[in-house]
Amino acid sequence: MPVEIERKYLVQNDSWKALATSSRSLRQGYFPTSNGVTVRVRIADDFARLTVKGPVFGISRPEFEYPIPLADAEKMLGMFCGRQLVEKRRWHVPFGGFLWEIDEFHGENEGLVVAEIELHTPDEEFPVPEWIGREVSQEVRFRNSHLLRYPYSKWTDDEKK
Repeated sequence: MPVEIERKYLVQNDSWKALATSSRSLRQGYFPTSNGVTVRVRIADDFARLTVKGPVFGISRPEFEYPIPLADAEKMLGMFCGRQLVEKRRWHVPFGGFLWEIDEFHGENEGLVVAEIELHTPDEEFPVPEWIGREVSQEVRFRNSHLLRYPYSKWTDDEKK
């Protein structure tokens, strides 16, 4: 079974931008589910995927992802997800032999910048860049599906810390 093992951090400055090798625009929506399961439709520039993720266990969760036709993804976003979408630019930043993905959120989540790193094991060690801030891997409010329901623009100053 495919498993996603991911750690997530706030970004504390823009020095990562000098290391970025590529980026893409993402729009994604979520289908209503229960029991900790997440079903997402994502459009990345001109490519689309359907992703099903199971419940989170620490920093790991089962994940199944499939390419789908772009036209189908557009219809799914409109029919099943409505106007509530998470929009962001994802940057690829290699550092110390690992690939970091930096998400700069737009729309109602403007101002939030989060770095993610995917690992092979939950206890895998990796070098931490100086632009990495506080770890938020297990904080539900930083999950994209939660940002859709309670966007960053509505957070209090204390919640943004």
